Amino acid sequence: MINIEFKSIRELIKAFPDEQTCISHLEQLRWNGNVVSPFDETSKVYTTARGYKCKNTGKYFNVRTSTLFDNTKVELQTWFIAIYLITGHKKGISSLQLGRDLNVTQKTAWFMLQRIRNCFGIDAAETEIDNNNKLGGSGVVVEVDETIHGGKAKNMSNKKRKSIREDRAIQGDNKTTIIGFIERGGNLRMQPVKPSDFIPDLVRANVDTESVLMTDTANTYLKVGQSFAHHAVVDHGKKEYGRDGI
Repeated sequence: MINIEFKSIRELIKAFPDEQTCISHLEQLRWNGNVVSPFDETSKVYTTARGYKCKNTGKYFNVRTSTLFDNTKVELQTWFIAIYLITGHKKGISSLQLGRDLNVTQKTAWFMLQRIRNCFGIDAAETEIDNNNKLGGSGVVVEVDETIHGGKAKNMSNKKRKSIREDRAIQGDNKTTIIGFIERGGNLRMQPVKPSDFIPDLVRANVDTESVLMTDTANTYLKVGQSFAHHAVVDHGKKEYGRDGI
């Protein structure tokens, strides 16, 4: 709607210079002069200092209620610009770029991006920018963890121990650190960790920063988690080893 009406952001800002102008525009589009309660369409509506009030339910509402703008503090002008940018970028736009364009945090931009995509029926896969075959993407949960594979060399045959010594990728005895990356309901990627590898670099190289990163509380993940749209953790110290939600 918004990106069709305007040829540039300058035109959009000129048409919607402040919050009240945006509110009036939305009210005209939504109600056309006859305010209807989103809680009960048959109810009488009162105008109050807090906004509108539904007589039958006693609930307050405004033009944002039950829309993509609901329960947010982001100004409507910023929302309008975001809609213009997201729907106008044929090759997609990342939350990092959107955050810079709107002068908001990446987390706020990511949240807005998801709401606008859902509202306009935009498939994230169709608008995602090429990320060099990284796992995840906008709104996708990617779980990351490490494990140690292998046993003690002293318990193995001479032939096996010799092969272990010749394999430079194996650390110490027959101990190999393996890191795994798995998308919720999607692809799995695993690789051995070499002594020269830095775990945060491996995470950045394999996981799109638009993803929701899920890890344990290991220090190696805490700082790199700040690079992602969201970072959630499970606490093994509290005997928490898995979580269905984010």
